[in-house]
Amino acid sequence: MQLASLLPVRPIAYLGQVLISASEAARGRWQFRPKDLGRVTADCSARAVPIVTVVNLLVGAILAFVGAVQLVKFGAGIFVADLVGIAEAREMAAIITAVVMAGRTGAAFAAELATMQANEEVDALEVLGLNAIDFLVLPRVLALLLMMPLLYIYGCVTGLLGGMLVAAGMLDISPAAYLDRTLLALDWSHIGLGFSKSIVFGALIGLVGCYTGLYAERNAAGVGVATTNAVVVSIVGIIVLDAIFAVCANALGI
Repeated sequence: MQLASLLPVRPIAYLGQVLISASEAARGRWQFRPKDLGRVTADCSARAVPIVTVVNLLVGAILAFVGAVQLVKFGAGIFVADLVGIAEAREMAAIITAVVMAGRTGAAFAAELATMQANEEVDALEVLGLNAIDFLVLPRVLALLLMMPLLYIYGCVTGLLGGMLVAAGMLDISPAAYLDRTLLALDWSHIGLGFSKSIVFGALIGLVGCYTGLYAERNAAGVGVATTNAVVVSIVGIIVLDAIFAVCANALGI
């Protein structure tokens, strides 16, 4: 059977295999090693904190700067806190963190698995009776599912800090007044929406990164192609899913 005829079916079969593996792991029948899960989790969390901090801090500062320039014309500078808080909680923290993780972790997953595919290490696992989905894909997807919500919360905090710094510098708003206004503007619906997005984005990045690596061509060029495809597909998927979330949130009045 030609590869072209497999392309429409392969992603669906891959997703089904991941779901079956996840259900088996939930019953205590996982095949991956706990230390592998710990290594991938550390790479998705602590080692990603510096870049997540810098990016979200700058995004929060940019939002506050743009809002301050416009709101100060109407004497409503204090509402910069509302703008930054709601934008970070609903949209920016989840999207920016997901894009960073797609370029950092998703690409790393694709490159690692594509290299293993080129070196026939995946075939060696199959010969040993270890399913590649259970042993390689599932721990990476689980790590992102667990860590992306935590990184989202951290991204919200750093984004609010960036907005606070700009508000204090441009508008002479005290940190206490800024935080008080932020707490008044935010509610659990905003945070819940962003939290839900982070879970879905984490699953998408893990699934796409592992898929492109696991089914890469078995040569050096295939590693580069798999890495590029992982980043591009993940970012496009993040934007598409965010648009779907926006439509659903509007329909539900959130």
